[in-house]
Amino acid sequence: QVQLVESGGGLVQAGGSLRLSCAASGRTFSNYDLGWFRQAPGNEREFVGVISWSGGNTAYADSVKGRFTISRDNAENTMYLEMNSLKPEDTAVYYCAVKVISGPDRDRARYGYWGQGTQVTVSS
Repeated sequence: QVQLVESGGGLVQAGGSLRLSCAASGRTFSNYDLGWFRQAPGNEREFVGVISWSGGNTAYADSVKGRFTISRDNAENTMYLEMNSLKPEDTAVYYCAVKVISGPDRDRARYGYWGQGTQVTVSS
């Protein structure tokens, strides 16, 4: 059974940092690009960033560029999201997903195998 499990969320003050993890089990995703998305209450799920299968390339939403960093460890079948200088508007449930269909990274329809999400709350 394929499973993605996010962890590391929590409550942090504005300006603080958090590191999210996304652990995959059931199969290896070392040949796939992996993405992070987030969804705030009342909003659609939005793209945060993506990392290529090798880890050599990343891309980010403008709203997090320069503050968030995605990395991965294929040997551990795990992806990370390092979040710095957090803002209240970063508050959301964060999801990881496997990009299974080629095309625009921001298109969530191209992603399968979603995790259950982890809550990040940034207080002002």
